[in-house]
Amino acid sequence: MKRTQSRMATVALTALAPISWGSTYVVTTEFLPADRPLFTGMMRALPAGLALLLVTRRLPRGEWWWKAVVLGALNIGAFFPLLFLAAYRLPGGMAAVIGSLGPLWVAGLAALFLGERPSLRTLLTGIAAALGVSLVVLRATGALDTVGVIAGVASSASMAAGTVFTKRWGRPEGVGPLVLTGWQLTAGGLLIAPVAFLIEGAPPALDGRNLAGYLYLALVNTAVAYWLWFRGIGRLTATSVTFLGPLSPLTAAVLGWAALGQALTPLQLAGMAIAFGATLAGQYTPRVAKAAKPELAAELKPELKAELAVDLPVGPFTSTEQIGQKDSMDVMVPAVRR
Repeated sequence: MKRTQSRMATVALTALAPISWGSTYVVTTEFLPADRPLFTGMMRALPAGLALLLVTRRLPRGEWWWKAVVLGALNIGAFFPLLFLAAYRLPGGMAAVIGSLGPLWVAGLAALFLGERPSLRTLLTGIAAALGVSLVVLRATGALDTVGVIAGVASSASMAAGTVFTKRWGRPEGVGPLVLTGWQLTAGGLLIAPVAFLIEGAPPALDGRNLAGYLYLALVNTAVAYWLWFRGIGRLTATSVTFLGPLSPLTAAVLGWAALGQALTPLQLAGMAIAFGATLAGQYTPRVAKAAKPELAAELKPELKAELAVDLPVGPFTSTEQIGQKDSMDVMVPAVRR
């Protein structure tokens, strides 16, 4: 019972990350300068990462220098620019639909690198999540741009790979998720910075409203949200975490309706119900896992342990740790198309 309650609490806290990312659209359109998506990505990641480094006062050591760079690139540095490129070149909410395929990417990568064999239920749930998101955000029609499609697929795969490898590598001994978050945000922000200056030029002049928006994005939407996300990856299965991703476009749709007066059609409401149901289904674990004893669970094959989501008292960097646990669609398409 306590294990179930602890897992539900972890899921709830982790879900706050994509819910927070869903507010990016409203903040971007109402508070930030227009047409500066890469600068915005840098301002979200780099100040937050540097602030966390200042608070935690812990730098990577040894192999964790290159691991932090790889994770920062996958989760932040490559993900943001690819996402923006896809959003600019694809019609309507197509980039969001491609991003909603993240659970399927994670299921495949988790099978390769974590030993988590995807079940038929997982695959069907992933398809349902993508369908629900498409009903919510996909409106415009038109010819698909090849570069945009490739960028959209690459952005989704990048975040999925970041989720899986964050789980696979774990954390160095004595390092908490807050420290790991600081490393990744700093690395990702430093990777975005030269791209932003090269493509968008010098930073724009900022007023008080802009600064307030960037402050919210850096602290709440990025530092706190990514800390919760990486914390969840460390405690849940990778597949379970990524099924929380659809909460981001759903939150954006609700905030657009509540704060900006955007209408929601019956088809969109149906899509929200489907996507939310898929999110809940993605957190389901068989009842046998709740009753399984640790000594019995230790005899299960790794892929079966992952399927049952049994939490085992194992040490860091062992193959059994990898059986536990990317998509985050943290920028809604209208925000980056503006």
